[in-house]
Amino acid sequence: MTEQNKELTHMSLCAGYGGIDLGLTAALTHTKTVCYSEIEAYAIENLIAKMEANLLDAAPIWTDLKTLPWNMFVGKVDILSGGFPCQPFSAAGSKKADEDPRHLWPFIVKGIKELQYPPIVFFENVAGILSAKLKSEGWSDPKDTPVLLHILRELERLGYYASAGIFSASEVGAPHQRKRVFIMGVNASLLKDSVDYVNGLIDLSKQNQKQILWPASRGEDQLPWEPPRVVSPEDIAQYENADEDDEVAQYKKLCVSVDNRTDELRLLGNGVVPATATKAFTHLWKDIVSHVDFAES
Repeated sequence: MTEQNKELTHMSLCAGYGGIDLGLTAALTHTKTVCYSEIEAYAIENLIAKMEANLLDAAPIWTDLKTLPWNMFVGKVDILSGGFPCQPFSAAGSKKADEDPRHLWPFIVKGIKELQYPPIVFFENVAGILSAKLKSEGWSDPKDTPVLLHILRELERLGYYASAGIFSASEVGAPHQRKRVFIMGVNASLLKDSVDYVNGLIDLSKQNQKQILWPASRGEDQLPWEPPRVVSPEDIAQYENADEDDEVAQYKKLCVSVDNRTDELRLLGNGVVPATATKAFTHLWKDIVSHVDFAES
């Protein structure tokens, strides 16, 4: 990580539509994703489409995090990220927490160990994780321990300085709230020149931030570039026949479908707003490094 012009390599777990990935790209320069893990077929299709459009780094996609061959990436991951499944903690679910079969945190801990403790880990989940508690014995913390506290303690036991915070889409300008809990761990063994290197990448990226075009809020007229909220087969035909030089029509063609509408809404509902991930990464990183005296190189 400390070499001049070295890329920060990144592994993306439970990648979804790549919201965290795009957020890290905006937060840092010189990043490269080396592997994605995602189980949902439509999300995988979306990731591939983004790779083909050069919006995401081209990298292999592993469909089952539980069987991911971590040993292939030892020493090759500077940042491990993941929006691990929210269903065990979501207010809309059954709130089975650690007893839910979709609870992937133990497998992520296994991955951190087998990757030999990447310098930075960065995770996201729904606000329901704040009130969720461990429901069974056998963990490194006792039953009824808040899940978020358990995760922070687990990171500390693995040798990380850890921090967490609530960040929303609305605070970065989006027309909806979408609160999310972000968690960061920074390896305690990092040298000061490594910390300074990441600081430099964050500061440099701010000079290249692009203005974000947010869609209209609920109740407002849609902006000209937005895909329609209600889609008909006629809309599809119109965009399929659009002039290749018409950027607005081509964008709508990319966004709009009829047969995959349910998949699209599910993907969006589970996804992370990239600008929120950018803010969370920058804030949590600075929070940790401002309170820790890392070793001199």
